[in-house]
Amino acid sequence: MIPSANRSDLWLARLQPYRERLAADPLELVVEGKLSRMVGLTLEAEGCRAAIGSLCQVITKSGKIITAEVVGFGGSRLFLMPTGDTHGLEPGCRVIPMGKNSLASVGFGLLGRVLDGAGKPLDSKGPLDTDAKVSLSGVTINPLSRKPIREALDVGVRAINAILSVGRGQRMGLFAGTGVGKSVLLGMMTKFTNADVVVVGLVGERGREVNEFVLKILGEEGLRRAVVVASPADDSPLMRVHGALLATSIAEYFRDQGLDVLLLMDSLTRYAQAYREIALAIDEPPATKGYPPSVFAKLPQLVERAGNGDEGGGSITAFYTVLAEGDDTNDPIADAARGVLDGHVVLSRSLAESGHYPAIDIEASISRVMPDIIEPEHLQMARDLRRLYSTYQQNKDLISVGAYRPGADPRIDKAIEKNPAIMDFLQQSMDESVDLSRSLSELAQLLAS
Repeated sequence: MIPSANRSDLWLARLQPYRERLAADPLELVVEGKLSRMVGLTLEAEGCRAAIGSLCQVITKSGKIITAEVVGFGGSRLFLMPTGDTHGLEPGCRVIPMGKNSLASVGFGLLGRVLDGAGKPLDSKGPLDTDAKVSLSGVTINPLSRKPIREALDVGVRAINAILSVGRGQRMGLFAGTGVGKSVLLGMMTKFTNADVVVVGLVGERGREVNEFVLKILGEEGLRRAVVVASPADDSPLMRVHGALLATSIAEYFRDQGLDVLLLMDSLTRYAQAYREIALAIDEPPATKGYPPSVFAKLPQLVERAGNGDEGGGSITAFYTVLAEGDDTNDPIADAARGVLDGHVVLSRSLAESGHYPAIDIEASISRVMPDIIEPEHLQMARDLRRLYSTYQQNKDLISVGAYRPGADPRIDKAIEKNPAIMDFLQQSMDESVDLSRSLSELAQLLAS
């Protein structure tokens, strides 16, 4: 039995955080609520008040504490999405608003580390050494104050350097179905791109791929200048969303230090699917193929955080993989992503099945900033190669069955002559790096021969 005086002291200690917040903002009264319902992954709390995006603690009868985020409200009810395991929850569990939003710990001590969606280390390298905490939602940059994209970025992949040149600060999408090599292409750019820092977000993918990406693709040397944020498919949808936001916040921090950052997100589709799970769980009506309208509002909010900073500052060049479900590049998320990105690289299943890697379909791919960042001679050579490639593809069936008569069309004759060299030019081993100058030299040699 606790003496009355000690019980009073205990209650005063528990009320002290609330008193401090009430003193700071008399209009904000923190009231403890109760868990009334759980439907799917959504928790419903009554009797407390908290803002969208703020955190709450749900305390079970056994004393287990589960952190949840406010994702919606209706009347007097708060809709919460837990960040972790929900075992042990039952009606009547205490819900205590924490009065703060999720923050990202950032700093140079993150280099070489592998984190989960909550920013906790997944490796065995000890505690994190961070310098500051920033909001997961980022800070909006005035579009007129952004530095224009004027400098080409060497990504080490010949087909992209020569035909789909990428600018420093550009945001590109890698569009592909399953199993056509988008993760391998992403890994090649991770190793070969000329950047100060690489931030990798593995969102909603297979857990097996995390270890493979770190050990096989990045390696010890690549990991030294990289930060990996991994939130695999078995994480809660809120944690997967946080993984994408955390990777972007870390990239923003390094950009603000004046560094050139390469941000690789695999995948933007899984991020959208995680938001879909959250939105449907709080009864938002689906609009397009099961995706609620809020999902299409969240995509540009994430993508627009990448890019160049202010004049004299750093940059974030971002590559987002987009999963074309059923190889349909007109899938709602793929279609929405094309509208907010600065270009797209489409990977072809037919090329992959024929052993052509990277399986880039140069007819369907485009870099929207390419004319602004390269010399006119380079742009003309890229167009000439596209024309030859397209001419051959359009007449491929006639050529294959022998229906085309040589000499009937000089354009087709030249396309047939150059096709073997073009196909060799567009292929590259995953361990081979081809820099920008060598890519241009080989392109000029191919067209001149």
